[in-house]
Parts: sequence; C-alpha cells; structure tokens
Amino acid sequence: MSANPDFVYRPPMSPYLDIIYLDEDLLVLNKPSGLLTVPGRLAEHQDCLQTRVQRVLPTATIVHRLDMATSGIIIMALNKQSHVAISRQFEKRQTKKYYLARVHGQLKQKQGSVDLPLICDWPNRPKQMVCHERGKQALTHYKVLEEQREYSLLELKPITGRSHQLRVHMLSLGHPILGDRLYAHASALALADRLQLHSRYYAIYHPKTGEQLEFLAPCPFT
Repeated sequence: MSANPDFVYRPPMSPYLDIIYLDEDLLVLNKPSGLLTVPGRLAEHQDCLQTRVQRVLPTATIVHRLDMATSGIIIMALNKQSHVAISRQFEKRQTKKYYLARVHGQLKQKQGSVDLPLICDWPNRPKQMVCHERGKQALTHYKVLEEQREYSLLELKPITGRSHQLRVHMLSLGHPILGDRLYAHASALALADRLQLHSRYYAIYHPKTGEQLEFLAPCPFT
C-alpha cells in the first residue's frame, strides 16, 4: 500500500532542464521539486531528469539522486571514466554538500547532530524509519540560520546518504520539514505547497583535472 495514495505525478515543464555547468565529462543541474531523478515503474512515471538529459546527451548517467520532492543540485557523468571517478568521491565522502530546509517550530539546540540508524518502513514504503536493531548508520549535522514564529531555516549537512535521511532526522527532532507529504503533521504540511528541502551547494573534484569545483543552486523558498 502506498503511503501517499492521493499523489498524482505532474512533473514541472518549465524550465525543462536547468543546467548549472557542462563540459565534456560532467553535467551539473538544478532539479526542480516534483521531478523524479530516474524513471519510476509506471508508464506515467517515465518523464524524469535522467530521461530529459539523455534526449540531448545520450551518454549521461546518474551518479546520485534526490527525492522527487527535493530540489537542487544533481551531478551526472558524461562518460564511464567520469562516472567511476565521481562515484568514488561519493563512496569515500570526499564531496562537500549542504542543503537548506525550512522546518516546523524552533529548535532548542541551534546547532547539533542527529546520529540515528534508518531502515525502510516496509508496510508504509517508501517511508523510512529509525531502527536501532537493523537500521543503517545515518549522520546529519544541522545549524539554524534563521527563525520565524512558526518555522526555522536550517543548513543540513548529511554525512551519510540514506534514503529520506534529512526528512526522517528532522522528524526525529520533532521538527518535520514544511510541506513534507510523507512525514509532516498537518500544521507543517499547511505552511508550504512543496517540500521545503533544497540541495544548495556541492563541491567535487573534476574527474579528469582533479581541480575542485563548487556549485550553487539558488534556493526557491528563502
């Protein structure tokens, strides 16, 4: 059974592709909220970032993913050597990245870490949950950037890359991300018409030259 039965996939069409950086080895894009990174199983879920890119750059491959509802930076490789080199940076945690998120309420601790293992909540998939017995280690650092009466703007740095990690870790603190159709309570859901989570910054080493490259994607909700 789906955890979100009312969902209808309506991927945004404009901009069709938002390219931040392109050379012969590397493509960096700003993915909009509401667009799948890779195709889903159903026919109506075939339109996705990967499909759109491969129409114009057939050799492009996905190195990492973002949730459909999350916006921001996605890095793709344009040849096998680049894919291997960039994937290795992710595996060795040599990439630097941070996200921006608006969460419900105000945090008592303005800076800290969440170190809670995660596993798929199988009867309610695709939801994830904290599980100390069988979960995989997951670590997120957070910092409050700004506070309003009903919400706070946070910088989130995931050290691991578990599915829905930032969403479940913020929920575990009692501060779900605004607009989260899977995890937010009614008050947090009502404050935003989309998930307020954005992949804002990435730094990687160029797969061919070794030069460090930094990328920023403007945040649509701050």
